Amino acid sequence: MVDPDIANMHDESTDVTNGCGKIRTGTQNEAALLALMEKTGYSMVQENGQRKFGGPPPGWEGPPPPRGCEVFVGKIPRDMYEDELVPVFERAGKIYEFRLMMEFSGENRGYAFVMYTTKEEAQLAIRILNNYEIRPGKFIGVCVSLDNCRLFIGAIPKEKKKEEILDEMKKVTEGVVDVIVYPSATDKTKNRGFAFVEYESHRAAAMARRKLIPGTFQLWGHTIQVDWADPEKEVDEETMQRVKVLYVRNLMISTTEDAIKAEFNKFKPGAVERVKKLRDYAFVHFFNREDAVAAMSIMNGKCIDGASIEVTLAKPVNKESTWRQHLNGQISPNSENILVFANKEDGHQKSLGKPANLSIRLNGQHSPSPPEIERCTYPFFPGTKLTPISMYSLKSNHFSSAVMHLDYYCNKNNWAPPEYYLYSTTSQDGKVLLVYKIVIPTIANGSQSYFMPDKLCTTLEDAKELAAQFTLLHLGKFNNCF
Repeated sequence: MVDPDIANMHDESTDVTNGCGKIRTGTQNEAALLALMEKTGYSMVQENGQRKFGGPPPGWEGPPPPRGCEVFVGKIPRDMYEDELVPVFERAGKIYEFRLMMEFSGENRGYAFVMYTTKEEAQLAIRILNNYEIRPGKFIGVCVSLDNCRLFIGAIPKEKKKEEILDEMKKVTEGVVDVIVYPSATDKTKNRGFAFVEYESHRAAAMARRKLIPGTFQLWGHTIQVDWADPEKEVDEETMQRVKVLYVRNLMISTTEDAIKAEFNKFKPGAVERVKKLRDYAFVHFFNREDAVAAMSIMNGKCIDGASIEVTLAKPVNKESTWRQHLNGQISPNSENILVFANKEDGHQKSLGKPANLSIRLNGQHSPSPPEIERCTYPFFPGTKLTPISMYSLKSNHFSSAVMHLDYYCNKNNWAPPEYYLYSTTSQDGKVLLVYKIVIPTIANGSQSYFMPDKLCTTLEDAKELAAQFTLLHLGKFNNCF
């Protein structure tokens, strides 16, 4: 079957270069697409700014492939179409549906979505086609594509419980499946002021977002903030079968690494190799996977220092293959080439309309906020005895600034102090935007030569704080792997 729009979209007077120095007319494009449909037996329909090839393919019976079978393809040459693209992506397996995003002019928009019949085929496509030279000097990017069914809801009253939030969201939106609420790091009886709402489908989530997004919608008399939640990292089963690191969340800030290690060693002394704690969550490394799995079963839901903890297997993510998707189809790889452990939706709050709050997304992740410590002043009475000390003799929870945390962190690891290099650019409206690059000389010759966030700031202080947060995020996770 061919949609009438397919036949009419390329006027005979339209000439398109195919990137190899040859000119292809609209009639030739149409003929090439018709030949592809005849050869494969797939149908092609254009609707809502996209052209669907297949979905389902000929002879398909049963439901569509499960979640995780679709990949996102970016940086596609604008004059390249299904007759060239489909054969390339068929190398990885049987295509269920190929969706090419289209401009009204007839050019593609630079990106597409390819759904395979199995997750294994999608993973193979990522492995063999990510950074593939599809034309001389033209490299495409391929990464997993997931239908997001989760919304981030901010500015929720902190005293509200999960059940109250769930009931309220079900009243104002349809298709709510669950609500994820994280307790405050300092007061476990309160939430962190935000929640994640899970919907039955991407469509239900999108409809809810459309209803709530204007910014005038209120819950319990509060104007809420709404955005898409960052999708959870997908890791293939084979990789997860090798993981021997546990992710532990909902810890008290005061709980130490030694205390965590002692608790996880109780069921089998000496099983824990090391513990890395960041704020109110930690990564517990085991010598053997079997011990890690057993400890997860035993420790999940247990109390440490009065806090009921949640324990799961840590999800390893190879950041070299992590790509950021943009609406215009242009995607770029992160510069870091390190293996990290992605903590599952740890309650790092999105920054919505708060430029002073630097707990924001950095290369698809969130920076660790400084611990929520008591910040107040006390009277200084005459005659009070003072003792000179070094800042390095203090504990990390005495620092609220990421810049100070980083300096402390480097000293603790016997590294040279961090070096800050300032860069600037100008925004479209004429503002001077700033960013710092951080170099730690001691480790500069390793796999991470420098650290630079992918966000620009308008003030010097914010730029420095953001760079330090970004560096701490990656240093902490970098050390988890060695």
